[in-house]
Parts: sequence; structure tokens; C-alpha cells
Amino acid sequence: MTKRILITGGAGFLGSHLCERLLGEGQDVLCLDNFFTGSKDNIAHLLGHPRFELIRHDITIPIYLEVDEIYNLACPASPVHYQFNPIKTIKTNVMGAINVLGIAKRTKARVLQASTSEVYGDPDVHPQQESYWGRVNPIGIRSCYDEGKRAAECLMMDYRRQNAVNTKIVRIFNTYGPRMAVNDGRVVSNFIIQALRGKNITVYGDGSHTRSFCYCDDLIDGLVRMMNSSDDFFGPVNIGNPGEFTILELARLVIDLTGSSSKIDFQPLPADDPAQRKPDITLAKNKLDWLPKIPLEQGLINTITYFQEILQKQS
Repeated sequence: MTKRILITGGAGFLGSHLCERLLGEGQDVLCLDNFFTGSKDNIAHLLGHPRFELIRHDITIPIYLEVDEIYNLACPASPVHYQFNPIKTIKTNVMGAINVLGIAKRTKARVLQASTSEVYGDPDVHPQQESYWGRVNPIGIRSCYDEGKRAAECLMMDYRRQNAVNTKIVRIFNTYGPRMAVNDGRVVSNFIIQALRGKNITVYGDGSHTRSFCYCDDLIDGLVRMMNSSDDFFGPVNIGNPGEFTILELARLVIDLTGSSSKIDFQPLPADDPAQRKPDITLAKNKLDWLPKIPLEQGLINTITYFQEILQKQS
């Protein structure tokens, strides 16, 4: 049976890939975006699709729609973007979640909250399991995002307990791939753009900080599997690639794959930057039969090819 599915933040990096995936499955897709960080370029090829509908709207403002499922992806996801307007960021997380949950309560829709590994903060547990409560600075420059996402998780659970709304929570770890914004500010896109432009690669700290990088196609598969899982499994569940790399390793790999002559430029660490980030995905493996499949080198090659095309268009 065809479902009517709302994707908030549907014109964003991940949202646009999710739109494609669900259209490919024969679903009706409502893409809602205010284009603060999303781009029409990401969904331009979908505008003529008979099952696709674009709604320009800010999810902090209530909206009334009839849907069967909701993926709540609306929120700036990189430090550059979410710190640009921190009040707007936390409003999007909290008021956006309330408005999405209002739709779900009224229509009895299932709603999936795209949370984040940032709820773990700068962890003293490694790798991070869903049972870990996190170590977050509530008044730091990242707290608009970190605490906003934690509050959204709280709302999902309270609506589930109090109003029997069918909610699900996914904690997304570092994800990369085509359609990341050129000015995204996240480490993979930063390194690739700097390398392709022949500029020095900016590494914060000594490069020993670690991250785990999940390719977008793997991540989207995890989201869809979670949405389609049984009602009694509602998370939170980690979705990410447990392969762990230092930032310096990533920088050198990008230089190698782009054939760039870039050097590495070490800069001071930003405030509250986590030293380690790696998901424990045992729960996703057991409950969703999900494992990432795309190795980092292949995913980087795909992403580099995308950015090469974008930069050629801009030149």
C-alpha cells in the first residue's frame, strides 16, 4: 500500500537522498523545507515526479497535513550552520519536534526523529552505546544543537508515554556523501573542498581526534529500516559506521585520493570538540539487521567526484 510520507528538511543533504529512496519504493513524498541550509538543487530532479510534492515552510510554525509517516530531519547539522543562529537552531529542534508530534498525534502517523551522536557530547565511554547518557556542556557554543536534540528525544518519549504516539529515535553519527553543501563546515566536505582548491587542509588540534564516517546510502537504509521496524522497537538506536579514523588519517587520505598538493595546517581546537566519536551498532545489527557496506575510500571517491562537478559549475 502506498504511504503518504512527510520529510521535514527534505531538501537537505540527507533529506534529499531519503526523498529519492522513498519515491523509488513507490511512496508519496511530501518534502518540507525552509531552505535555510537545504537547497532546491538537491531536489530539482524530483520536482516533476508525480508522487513528489515540495512545501516551503518553517517547521517551527505549525502546519496541518494528512500523512502516514514522518521523518523529522529538519535542523542545521554542521557547527558552522547551527552556530550561525543558535536560537533558531534550538527552536527548530524543540518547536519543530512539538509541531511534528502534533501532526503525528492527530493523524496517528508514525514519526522518526533524526537525533545525533552529539547527544553523547564529549564522551567518557567508548564506543558509545545507546544506554550512555552523555557528557554535554549545557551552556557551551554547541549546546543549541546538542541540548536541542536531547530535548527533541525527550519530547518523542513523552508523547509516546502520554499520548501513545508511535515514535522512533535514531542517533546519527558522522555521515558524508554527495549533496553536502560546499560551505557545510563538516570535516569531510572541508577537507575535500580545500584539497580540490589546492589550499592547505585545516586540522584542528594535533589530528589525533577520532571520528567514524558513514556513507549517506548506508545511513538512509538505516533510517528506512528503523521506520519499518516493529512498533515495540522505538530506540534510540545508533546508526553510523564503527570504522574509526583519526582526523589526520582522513586528511592524508583525501590528499591522496584528490592528488592534491595541499599541506596540513594545524589550528587550535574549537570549544567542546569531542575527542572521540564511534558508535556501538550492536542494537542496529540485532534489531534492524543493518550494517554499513560502503568503505570510507569508496565513499570518499564518490563524494570527491560530486564536489569536482560542483566546483566546475561554479568556475
